[in-house]
Amino acid sequence: MTKNIAPEADWDLAPDVLAGARELTLGPEQCDLDYWLANVAQGTLVGLVNGHRPDAVTPEHMLKPGPLRDALLLEFSFRSIAEDKAARAITSLVQNAPDVKSMEFFATQLVDEARHAQAFRSHMVEVGVPEAELDQVIEEYAGEHRRNVLDPLEEFGLSVMNGPHAFVSGVAVLTILVEGVLAPTGELSEHKWRFVDPAAASVERGAGIDEIRHLTVGSEIVKRHLELDPSLKEHLADVVRRGNELWAQLPVLAVLQRREELFQEGVQQLADVIGDHEIWAGRRLLDTTPDERIATALQWSVETQTVRLAYMGMSE
Repeated sequence: MTKNIAPEADWDLAPDVLAGARELTLGPEQCDLDYWLANVAQGTLVGLVNGHRPDAVTPEHMLKPGPLRDALLLEFSFRSIAEDKAARAITSLVQNAPDVKSMEFFATQLVDEARHAQAFRSHMVEVGVPEAELDQVIEEYAGEHRRNVLDPLEEFGLSVMNGPHAFVSGVAVLTILVEGVLAPTGELSEHKWRFVDPAAASVERGAGIDEIRHLTVGSEIVKRHLELDPSLKEHLADVVRRGNELWAQLPVLAVLQRREELFQEGVQQLADVIGDHEIWAGRRLLDTTPDERIATALQWSVETQTVRLAYMGMSE
């Protein structure tokens, strides 16, 4: 990266998703179209191949049928559908944005989400899925999860975006209930694939750099709306409450459990290759369990949501 790239968009300097989402403050004026062109298009994305750094390769073991490859295809199928749905939903925020800078920011986020979906799909091709069969494979691995988890979330989000206070309500749903929940699972994904499939981890790193910007700017927009009109607080609190209740009803744990069980089976078969590689400081990947990894990701989600809600003025 060049020294002119903003640190939060620099591949080597940007913090991880959790630190960035908790600590950075960015507004739509800072992250407008000019920012995106200079720092993302000509910064973060420069030199990427299929959404990852060119030196991040896919090992031979990821090309062989088995639980590890299945874990990746299950995860990336789900993520590609989620990112596709996010891109489509953001068209509502672009349309309803009350000012030019907010419109520009969400236009860039729309492109970001579409790129993420493309990157997840492209890596599936890299591990051997024929491009002509990609949609079929995604449906095979994640069709049930789309119907049971992502479709209900999409229906809720679109109903909010078409209801009272459509713009700020939509931003709250996207920032708190979608990005704020899914981004920490992406952070876990980067950690766990880093040694097993560096290309997959690199795809997650690229998506995570964008998510920092999405979470911080979205939080700033909600904060400003509440400062201008404190009466919105009750409405937005109700949106968040209903969204969290929906999350609690969805079989999200079943999705994560199946994904992590396959990953666990696969990494045990590679124990001699993985060795003492740590998934996070002081904890060997081989010593973790599916339940521990899931609990960690969920805890990260709670912590991130708590910090963002406090920043917006909705901690209670």
